[in-house]
Amino acid sequence: MAREFPLLFALHGSQEYAARVAQRLACPLAAHEERSFEDGEHKSRPLQPVDGRRVLVFHSLYGDAEHSVNDKLCRLLFFCGALKDAGARQVQVVAPYLCYARKERRTQPQDPIISRYVASLFEASGVDRLLALEVHNDAAFDNAFRIPTQHLRGAELFAEHFAERLSADEGVIAVSPDAGGAKRAEQFRQALQRRIGRPVGSAYMEKYRSNDVVTGALLVGEVRGKTTIIVDDLISTGGTLLRAAQACQVAGATRIIAAAVHGLFTGGSALLDSPLLETIVICDSVPPFRLDPELAARRLLIIDSSAAVAAVLAEQYGLKP
Repeated sequence: MAREFPLLFALHGSQEYAARVAQRLACPLAAHEERSFEDGEHKSRPLQPVDGRRVLVFHSLYGDAEHSVNDKLCRLLFFCGALKDAGARQVQVVAPYLCYARKERRTQPQDPIISRYVASLFEASGVDRLLALEVHNDAAFDNAFRIPTQHLRGAELFAEHFAERLSADEGVIAVSPDAGGAKRAEQFRQALQRRIGRPVGSAYMEKYRSNDVVTGALLVGEVRGKTTIIVDDLISTGGTLLRAAQACQVAGATRIIAAAVHGLFTGGSALLDSPLLETIVICDSVPPFRLDPELAARRLLIIDSSAAVAAVLAEQYGLKP
């Protein structure tokens, strides 16, 4: 007997991404209602029966012009609670971008560990499972939650992308823009090396941050005459990637490319305006809505991650994408 696939819901702002995943799974999005009230309060409810069903809820938790990140988080939690109150057997959240993942440790005395508090809110709202794309620190992510979690890394997505675009004799270096991201860059280096069948080098930048002041300019690794791919989890202001690109240029890199899963671009177009970077590769977890569309089309390459998400879900539920 075929296994019943869960109902798929997508909250406002995440329908386009979820629809692409649903199409790959040959499963339509389920109907729901979202209402806002005059004082800023809101409610959401499923319009299809969920009693006894497994349910997937898609929501990418970044702030935009319509809803703040906190508003999106609150709407997601309330909707998951409503699903459980209506009898849903299992609720799994799919968050292409998970908010507050960067605040996973104390950097000052009495600092909050907000990623852990977010985990507690998910659990209190009845969420049973969570799938997220490229969190800031996968160990902190695993430790924050007491429910089953799955972390889809961007390394394989980027490796597949670049393997098809590098020439056979091109020397390649995977660069981490800071020591904290060295593991992420190493995962990408190994994935790319497997795909192209030849050695890929590694390098990393030193970086120190204190009260939003960033210092450190040492590049560890040999990049001269090589194609450098600077790998990070996200682009916020773009300053970190720009510092790394400048160091790679000074060290003699012939091509400099940036790759980050989440493109927030809170600092505007400074990174895209720089002639140092040949191109900037991101995933589709956050639309580049803060950028001029013409500039984004010219300078960004956006990888579709919906196939990878669909494959994970299909394997989890015993279906073929």
